[in-house]
Amino acid sequence: MPEGHKTHFLARQHTDWFAGQSLKVTSPQGRFRGDARKVSGRVMDRCEAIGKHLFYHFENDRLIHVHLGRYGKYRMHSTPPPAPVGLVRMRWVGQTWSLDLNGPTTCRVIDRQTREEVIGKLGPDPLAEGSPARKKALVWETVRVSGKPIGALVLDQSVVAGVGNIFRAELFFELGLDPRTPGIELGKATFDSLWKSLVKMMRTGLKYGKIITVTAKEAGAPRATLEGRDRFRVYGKASCPRCDRSIETIEIAARKLYWCPGCQG
Repeated sequence: MPEGHKTHFLARQHTDWFAGQSLKVTSPQGRFRGDARKVSGRVMDRCEAIGKHLFYHFENDRLIHVHLGRYGKYRMHSTPPPAPVGLVRMRWVGQTWSLDLNGPTTCRVIDRQTREEVIGKLGPDPLAEGSPARKKALVWETVRVSGKPIGALVLDQSVVAGVGNIFRAELFFELGLDPRTPGIELGKATFDSLWKSLVKMMRTGLKYGKIITVTAKEAGAPRATLEGRDRFRVYGKASCPRCDRSIETIEIAARKLYWCPGCQG
């Protein structure tokens, strides 16, 4: 499932490609056909990302709300596009570029009130607009009184929007923090370090369009060239890069979390 850095990357990309254009919107699969008619032929103003959600703003005060989920994927084509491949839920045809969307969890046309309702259920997004200090304070107010493990809290979209399983594992490893630690037992200084590292990781992911937590020195190569699990320190790895102990997995918040018991225990 794409994490918050990716939705923000897509929002910038899609705004660059389509803002100010009247788009032909269709649904080759058929499931989005009725909603497509509500926005087809209208000018798209911009794409906005909040957490793992994408909101495409159109001139008639309608928005397309997309949540990619585990299987959602965009494909870009030059205009005119080729025949659809697979079950294309939504197709855009712009002046230069066309876009296909397959397999999203959510793809619907909504109004601004519904957008506010979706956003109202989310915690602060480290990459979204707004006061960084206020976002950090809001998350701390939730964490410091919670008996839940910090490894569950950072994955809870109502606490922090945009964090997924890879960021979670890499974040706690970087800090040498036991993810089972209850929020209420987390000191303010430790939380400050956690938030600083999270923002840094997400900004790096936004810059490259993919999660990269290793340094160029650690990787022995420019970070932009890294692919697969070479980009990570602990996620999906067999041994710890610090102590060489075997990486283990534990389940927190119904998701498997990679960690080093030696460095984080």
